[in-house]
Amino acid sequence: MLESDKIMFEIYKEGAYGERYHVVYFTELEDHDKDKEIDRAFAGEHFYDGFIQSHQSDEAKLIIEGVLERLNEGDSVEESELDRLLADYLA
Repeated sequence: MLESDKIMFEIYKEGAYGERYHVVYFTELEDHDKDKEIDRAFAGEHFYDGFIQSHQSDEAKLIIEGVLERLNEGDSVEESELDRLLADYLA
């Protein structure tokens, strides 16, 4: 698989007030917001990362958004569950 056929992402928990979970799709960042978004992700607490296939990114992003909602509502999500949910989309 070519590098251009996959999207690098990270799910992280922000360290500031609120401690909400977010996702950043590193390879989709544009130059004007790249540094800010990368700094924000690195300042947070790493939760999960990987690469999703570009041609299935819409479906994978819906799954990731659903996981973020659960996490931000206080649900517990294990790495193994994310592996299972994203198995068909990871590069």
